[in-house]
Amino acid sequence: MTAASTHDAAGLDSTASKRKRFVKVVEVDAPNNLDLDTYIANYKGHTKINRLEFIADRCPSLQVEALRMAVAEMKNNQTLNVQRYVNLAKKLQDAVKLHGQSGANVGNDLLAMDKAWVDNQAQRAKQYADQLEAELKNYKRNAIKESIRMGNTDLGNHYYECGDLTGAHRSYSRTRDYCTTPKHILDLCMNVIKVSIELGNFPHVLTYVVKAESTPGLADDKEFTKAKLKAASGLSNLDLSKYYTAARDFLSIGEELVAHPYSDVISPNDIAVYGGLCALATFPRTELKTRVIDNVGFRQYLDLEPHIRDLIQGFYNSNYTVCLEIMDKWRNDYLLDIHLHSHIETLYTNIRRKALVQFASPFLTVDLTKMARSFATSVPVLEQELVSLIVAGQIEARIDSQQKILWAKQANKRSNIFEKTKAMGEEYERESKGLVLRIQMMNHGLVVKGPASEKGADDAENPFQVGGRRGHGAREIFSDARSNMTNLFSNISRGDRFR
Repeated sequence: MTAASTHDAAGLDSTASKRKRFVKVVEVDAPNNLDLDTYIANYKGHTKINRLEFIADRCPSLQVEALRMAVAEMKNNQTLNVQRYVNLAKKLQDAVKLHGQSGANVGNDLLAMDKAWVDNQAQRAKQYADQLEAELKNYKRNAIKESIRMGNTDLGNHYYECGDLTGAHRSYSRTRDYCTTPKHILDLCMNVIKVSIELGNFPHVLTYVVKAESTPGLADDKEFTKAKLKAASGLSNLDLSKYYTAARDFLSIGEELVAHPYSDVISPNDIAVYGGLCALATFPRTELKTRVIDNVGFRQYLDLEPHIRDLIQGFYNSNYTVCLEIMDKWRNDYLLDIHLHSHIETLYTNIRRKALVQFASPFLTVDLTKMARSFATSVPVLEQELVSLIVAGQIEARIDSQQKILWAKQANKRSNIFEKTKAMGEEYERESKGLVLRIQMMNHGLVVKGPASEKGADDAENPFQVGGRRGHGAREIFSDARSNMTNLFSNISRGDRFR
């Protein structure tokens, strides 16, 4: 079971990594458990707007509410990203017209775009950008490294607030040549990581995570910084379909992000969901117990998402009916997650396959009718799933389609014992021949002895001494060896093997 699960995890990572990043958009009619106000309160900054817009694009029933919250958030925070504000406001107007009565609770101040306010914010953004660029030129002219670094950082922050992520990434990267302390390097890495996550450049995120982790003497809040780096690494590996590595990252975050969330990137609830599902999809049973169930630090995240905790416990206790019910109940909610939506089908499929393997492993025969009932499916569909697992080598069994029984292949213990005995005999024979050859070489003076380091100069043996004789040069040594070898072969040919 463990070997099969490990093989399954490796195969999942290698095949799923070929999946395209941009998958077909799946519309969700209505999530079963999503309270939008409670959900979005866990985030701040750009990720809050990104998630609201993502939900609005994929869930018609929540479209008006999500867009209303996004537009209100941007206006209340006096956003400088006016172009995005205009786009969201237009989306909101179109959604209200489309849904009619459902848009009645949207205030007129949000529906009627304030063009004067938009123009004022755009002018502010341009003036501040011109000011920062002028200051940066002055710093470069004076060749003050620290001022140049801070000027690039301030300019990057401004570009980020204006929604120019490419410009922000460029400005942050330019501070690399002006970093003089480990804290400067760490600030650079965290800024680039934040922008790269929003850009979707996750391989770049992993590069800077490694760079930050290798920085000597992190920050004063060392554990908190490490936790944020692990969270960023987990998101990157999740996006790259490296689910096993992602699970290891999320499970090693520790409890720091519970009290002090990394809310401009990920929430503690996300850590529980992402880590729990990736672990279920890839971890063997023993590792699931040690790394997840017995993990005290991760347990605090699971307490925020009790259904994930129940799912993991149900899977470990082989209560598959409960597991499948929980997964089905929360599927629509996960399809509205900005990072998880494109992976949920792959993760669910692998969890189900692991459950089938785990269900069949203890038994010699399994009634397919009862098994189909436990997995809430029909017998023909179950047969097809089992066939794919048998072909993949994850289940060693045969299916009796007539009697609807799964027969496990029984190992022939007598044959296994004979095979082990034969292997031991061959190993003994090989070692014996090696010993006999060494004895013959010693008897014929073919063993070259090295110098004894502990002996004195007069008593030390010559490095070229052969068979106890001294003073022979290399030519004499090889001549003696050749003659001894000739004598050895002549003796062997006469049958004298043990002289």
